[in-house]
Amino acid sequence: MTTEIIGLLAETYIHPGTGQSAGAIDLPVARERVTLYPFIPGSSMKGALLDASRSNGLDTDRLFGQQENAGQLLVSDARLLLLPVRSLTSPYVWLTCPYLIERFRRDMKRASKGDALPKVAPLADDKVLAVGVGDLFLEERLFAVEGKPPEELVAAIGALIPHDDARARLGRQLAIVTDMAFAWFAQYALPVQARNALDPETKTTKQGGLWYEEALPPDTLMYFVMGERADCAATKIATHLAGRRYLQVGGNETVGQGWFAVRRVDGVAS
Repeated sequence: MTTEIIGLLAETYIHPGTGQSAGAIDLPVARERVTLYPFIPGSSMKGALLDASRSNGLDTDRLFGQQENAGQLLVSDARLLLLPVRSLTSPYVWLTCPYLIERFRRDMKRASKGDALPKVAPLADDKVLAVGVGDLFLEERLFAVEGKPPEELVAAIGALIPHDDARARLGRQLAIVTDMAFAWFAQYALPVQARNALDPETKTTKQGGLWYEEALPPDTLMYFVMGERADCAATKIATHLAGRRYLQVGGNETVGQGWFAVRRVDGVAS
C-alpha cells in the first residue's frame, strides 16, 4: 500500500465555503469544529481530484467510486500548515504554531515518511520563533523574537512547496507563535472581500446584492494525504497531479479563485 502527501500552495484567493453565514460575514470559509482552523473537507478535495482526472484516460468510476460503490482512492481533508500574515518587516510572514507542526509530524508518520520533526514552541503568547532579533509586528500585534525555527523543520515544510523561489525564502519568512496566538490570527486575520451584484438596467446594486465573503489568501500552504484500497490508486492520482502542477478547489472559479500549485512528496510503500 502506498500513501501520498500532496502540498498545496495557494496561487489565488481560496474560498472553501460552508454555504451559510456567520455573523457579519455572509460566506465564511469552512472551519474545523473544535480548533476553528480553516480547512478543505475531504469530500471537496475528492471532487476536485475527480474533475481534474476525467480527461486523462483514468478509470475514474473505479478510482473514485460511484453512488452505489466505494472507490479505491482514500482522500483526507486538506489541512492548514502556513498562513500568510501581514508584517511591518517583510511583505508577509508565513505563520504556524506547535499544534499544526505536531499534526504535520503525525501525518508524515502515517504516510511512512518518518516522525523526526523537532518539537518547537515559543515560551509565551508574546514570543515568536523567527529569523532576526528584536520585535516582530504581525497585524496589530507585537511579538518578541526569541530564536529562529530549526532548519530541519524548514526543510520538511519546504518539501510541500512547489516553487523553488518560494521554498528558498521560507527560512527567512517562517514564524512560529503559540497555539493561542495562532488561533487569533486564524480567526481574525483572513481577508474579507465585498462582492456586489448589479442590476443590468440601472447598474446599481440589486436588492440584497451586496455580500461579504471570507477567503484564504494567496501563498497559504496546505496539504492532504491520499491512500488507497487497491489498484495503486494514490500513485496514479499523485502522478497525474505532478504532471498537471495545478489544481482548482473551492468556489468562485469563474472569477479566478481556487487555484493551488501542487507538489507531490514521493510516497513510500508500506
